[in-house]
Amino acid sequence: MSAIDISVMGLLFCFMLLLIPIFISYYLRLQLAGPTLESAFRMTVQLALVGFFLTFVFELNSAILNLTWVIVMVIAASHSVLKNAELKLQSLITPLAVSFLITNLGILLYFNSLILDLENVFDARYFIPIGGMVLGNSLRANIVGINDFCDQIQRNENRYLSKLSLGAEKHEALLPYIRKSIRNALKPTLANMATIGIVFLPGMMTGQILGGSSPLVAVEYQIAIMIAIYVTTVMNVVLGILILMLRGFDEYGMFKKDMFKV
Repeated sequence: MSAIDISVMGLLFCFMLLLIPIFISYYLRLQLAGPTLESAFRMTVQLALVGFFLTFVFELNSAILNLTWVIVMVIAASHSVLKNAELKLQSLITPLAVSFLITNLGILLYFNSLILDLENVFDARYFIPIGGMVLGNSLRANIVGINDFCDQIQRNENRYLSKLSLGAEKHEALLPYIRKSIRNALKPTLANMATIGIVFLPGMMTGQILGGSSPLVAVEYQIAIMIAIYVTTVMNVVLGILILMLRGFDEYGMFKKDMFKV
């Protein structure tokens, strides 16, 4: 048993739902009608292209091609993190992308080889979707963590400099801000883990059930993917902030404000 295919008419009915937020935007003068239509259009085009591409990738099922696609996702995620944090790409994109790749690829290979016990750990059916879920769910936390860290350093600059002047090492003076940023970045993921199954049914579990799997199998997959997501998120957030700590300060411990986009 497979999921029911949505017809063209069904998709049209789906798009008609957008009239509700558009009407609310128009009535309350939120000026969100344009962004709503633009985002929906971009989502549709991007997913359609990805759908055709993944159909080809799944049929070919080449380990090199699958790995290349994950690398592309990692680079795009790293770019998105720095763009949303309004940081310049030049000095951070390479170390951030490398750290993301090592973390996500390591967890992904561990997941496919030991948890799913796959003969081919690069099997496109598992490698690409699970890699996308793990990376995508950790992306928001990385944006929150890096944004929060930069914001704290700028708001508490005098306190930070005071600690340095009293003889504290850079990592000692930054430790309270690192801790707070990591906690703030991880709170949404922890909240999702704590409410899964009671407040909402997440995507992995819903997809498994719609695809014909039993609820118990869907639960097994969901537990496994949520743990993988959380562990990857923790590692990505910590590495992202550490990279910013290493690259974002000069030899005197001063925060490089020229790293921000003008």
